[in-house]
Amino acid sequence: MRAALTSDDHRCIREAAAAVEERTGSKIAVVVMRQSGRYVAYTVAWATLAAIVGGIVLAFAQPSMHARFVVFLELWIFVSVLLLLEATPLRFAIVSKRVKYGNARNLAHREFAAHATGEGASQRRILLFVSMGERYVEVIADHATHALAQQESWNRIVDELITNVSSGRIADGVVGAIEACGAILSGETQASDKHAEPAS
Repeated sequence: MRAALTSDDHRCIREAAAAVEERTGSKIAVVVMRQSGRYVAYTVAWATLAAIVGGIVLAFAQPSMHARFVVFLELWIFVSVLLLLEATPLRFAIVSKRVKYGNARNLAHREFAAHATGEGASQRRILLFVSMGERYVEVIADHATHALAQQESWNRIVDELITNVSSGRIADGVVGAIEACGAILSGETQASDKHAEPAS
């Protein structure tokens, strides 16, 4: 697990997952990411555009300005904007929600496949995935596990996790989601969510 979690948070999450796994014979994996992508192409593109526009403005404002000095200023603008956009909030602001969610979703499914590797095909598996930068949460279950629940209960798990993560209660949200998944695996709840989807 990666991101803004303390050692105590990690311990609480591990203990909650272990308790569910022991009780249900299932596998609960948790992945908490700071971000699902760096979006370098976007920062470079915006820095380049800013440098070009800045150079054009300078050329029109000071026609007598030496070309070498204009190039130097363009380079300075490029580097400055590039460094500015490296500040996480700004970098995410210039990337569309569709791209961010697409990156996070792809990573979530890769993580699910990676955690499933080497496990028995009959073992029920659930992945809780949180990507902080993209503000993306997903619960992925194998087909058999997904079929245990109705869509509405999975939806509640994701919505409550999003609420907790947004409020900064990441560990509490993850532990609560693990326990809710445990209830489904134990047959105590009938559920399913629009973000929880079956995976092989």
